[in-house]
Amino acid sequence: MKRMLKVLLLGCLGLGIFGGGLAAWILWGDNTRTYADDRGVHLPVGTRLSDAADSLMTRGILDRRWSFVLLAEATGWGDQIKAGHYTFTAPQSNKAILDKLRFGQQTSVRIMIPAGSRPERIAGLAARNMAFSAEEFLAALKDAELAASLGTDTLHLFTYMLPDTYYEFWLTDAPGVVRRIKREFDRYFARELADSAAALDLTLPEVVSLAAIVEWETNVNQEKSTIAGVYLNRLHRQWPLQADPTVQYALIELEGGKRRLLFRDYRIDHSYNTYRFRGLPPGPITNPSRSSLESTVRAGRHDYMFFVAKPGGGHAFNVTLSGHNRDAAVLRRYLRERRRIEAAAQ
Repeated sequence: MKRMLKVLLLGCLGLGIFGGGLAAWILWGDNTRTYADDRGVHLPVGTRLSDAADSLMTRGILDRRWSFVLLAEATGWGDQIKAGHYTFTAPQSNKAILDKLRFGQQTSVRIMIPAGSRPERIAGLAARNMAFSAEEFLAALKDAELAASLGTDTLHLFTYMLPDTYYEFWLTDAPGVVRRIKREFDRYFARELADSAAALDLTLPEVVSLAAIVEWETNVNQEKSTIAGVYLNRLHRQWPLQADPTVQYALIELEGGKRRLLFRDYRIDHSYNTYRFRGLPPGPITNPSRSSLESTVRAGRHDYMFFVAKPGGGHAFNVTLSGHNRDAAVLRRYLRERRRIEAAAQ
C-alpha cells in the first residue's frame, strides 16, 4: 500500500505541469482549517498515523485527511510520528505538520501550583493539563524513595511545591514534575532565603513550617512579617504558638475539611494543635507562597505577643494580654451582630 501511494505521488511529479502542481499542493499547500488561536492536540504513546490524523481532524486543525495520510504513507513519515502535545497555527502544510510530529517539536503545557493548598488540590491542578493523573501525582508526593532523593521526607515534600506557573512537556511523569518543582524551591531558598534564615537560626524545615502557618493566617501581605515576628517572639519565650491554622489542620486530618473553629476545638488532642503543644508543629500545614516565606525570614522586630482579626480586615497587634482581650471582645461583638443580621435575613 505504501509503495502504491509513493508511486502515485511520484507519478504526479511525472505528469508535467499539472502533476507537479498537484504534488506541490499535497506537500506545501495549506491543509489547515481557518482559526485564529493556536490549536493543540495530544498524541499518546503508541499513536498510529490513522489515530494522529483522526485527532487532528477532531481538534479542527486538519482540513483534508486524505492528502495528509497520502503524504505520510508515501514518504514513510507517518511511521516516525512521536507522542506528545503539539500546537499548530493556521495556515500549515501537510509537510510542516508532519515535520513537527516526526521531529517531536512539542509544545510545553502549563502547570499552576497555588499557594496555601492541600496535597489533593495541588495534585488535581498539577494533573489538569498533563498526561498523568492526580492519583499519580499524589503517589509521587508520598514516595519515600523520591522524597529521600530530594533531601526531604514525605511529611514535608508537598510543602516544597513552590507556588508558581511551570511549563513541562505533556508526557513528563509525575515524579519528574515533583523533582523539577522541588529543585526550583531549593534554588529559590538558597538564593533568596538561606542567609536570612541562618541569621534567625532557623532550619529550612522550620522556615517552611512557620511560613505555612503565616500563609493560612492572613492574605494581607503587608502584615505577614509582623505575624511571623509574633510567632518568633513566642518561640523565643517558649510560649505556645496558639496558632488557629494548626487547629484547622488538625480538623482537616480528623474531619476531612475546614469549618469555623469552636472553643472546644482548641482542646483537640492532636500533635499539630499548638494550643496544647509548644513549639512548631511536626511538619508544615500547607505550601507557603514566596511572600510568606520571605516575610518569615525577614520577620518584623517588635514586642508584640498577641494578635486577633479586626472587623474591618487585617489584624490588631498587642504587647499585653489585656490589650489583646479588649480587641478580641470587639471582634466577638462584631461576629455576634453579623450572625444576628444574617439570621434575621433568612
